[in-house]
Amino acid sequence: MASLNDSHFELFNLPAQFALDTPTLDHAYRTVQAQVHPDRFAAAGDAQKRVAMQWATRANEAYQTLRDPLKRATYLLALRDIDVGAENNTAMEPAFLMQQMEWREGIEDAAAAKNVDALDALLVELRGEERARFDKLAALLDSGANAAASEAVRQLMFIERVAAEISAQIDRLED
Repeated sequence: MASLNDSHFELFNLPAQFALDTPTLDHAYRTVQAQVHPDRFAAAGDAQKRVAMQWATRANEAYQTLRDPLKRATYLLALRDIDVGAENNTAMEPAFLMQQMEWREGIEDAAAAKNVDALDALLVELRGEERARFDKLAALLDSGANAAASEAVRQLMFIERVAAEISAQIDRLED
């Protein structure tokens, strides 16, 4: 069995790369969980139960990180000693900043007009932009362009926040 200090990728015996085969990840997770699930240690001593719980928690956290592409990218960068700096680094390319303003204005206009169709169209646009940026992010990570990948992660975090805001606006208008 791996060490509790191994990377998420090592825990599941997967290559440390952005592109992951989801069924392979799912299978690796189930395999690890079958070995460490606390129910297997119900009759064991307290120390063994605690260790099993630590392993199960570790496997769950690793799985949740690797399953989510944005978390996986952030984790890969962290393994490379790159801090995405999402909390304090807001520097982004000017074209993306302009796009942000356009999206925000579109959300405000559609919400003010109570236009759910316009909000849906914005959400579709954002999801398309997100897919294109994930493709770009994968290429950046694979090529070792860590600084550019870090900016791409921050942009994707913004897109996710805006998409969540649009969804909330749609839910509010439909209620």
